[in-house]
Amino acid sequence: MNHPIVKRLAALALLAASFALAGFVIAKQPYVEHLLRTLGPFAMLLAIAIFAVVASAPFSVTDALAIMNGAIFGPVEGSLINAIGLFVAALLGYTINLHASRMMDLDLYLSRLPRWVKRFPVGSPLFLLCVRVIPGFGGTIATATAAAFRVPVWVHVWTMCLIAIPICTLLAIFGDRVTVFVHQEEHRARVYYELHHPHFRFHRHPKATSTP
Repeated sequence: MNHPIVKRLAALALLAASFALAGFVIAKQPYVEHLLRTLGPFAMLLAIAIFAVVASAPFSVTDALAIMNGAIFGPVEGSLINAIGLFVAALLGYTINLHASRMMDLDLYLSRLPRWVKRFPVGSPLFLLCVRVIPGFGGTIATATAAAFRVPVWVHVWTMCLIAIPICTLLAIFGDRVTVFVHQEEHRARVYYELHHPHFRFHRHPKATSTP
């Protein structure tokens, strides 16, 4: 298991698995939410694990999960789940990219960064902080850069958490309000489908009837 090729294949497999799981969780979010609501005392541990794996996947979007955690567990516990999940994701993502960053054309992505980011040395804390504020691919590029340039893992962790935790905390705090709006839209879709497809039924969510 210590052979470089075996390690690289294992890292690539883990990277692919995290990407696939991220896609599955986002696509099946209502089912994941239902599972977490009915799982009991293990729900928080599962929520942390799901958030960590999704957040460590390349080009994944964790906003929906951060909102969902706030809606299910409340603003305090939801924020705590998001924060712990991000910390674990930082370690997991860094470890994966140490072996799998060669999959990405990192030089190409770095060349496309805004000029104001390029003012800072690649791999420096200020560079990692600035890259992470870029929506979409910023977090992925920051993690890949930290691994490729062998930035100390603690620097990678604190720069990621400093940017991501406040954002996810805000999403968790307002998650309940956002979730109510989402379920109102789901209710409209459910009514439409039940009118046009009598045999089709949605699972009613308990928060769908709550008052904003």
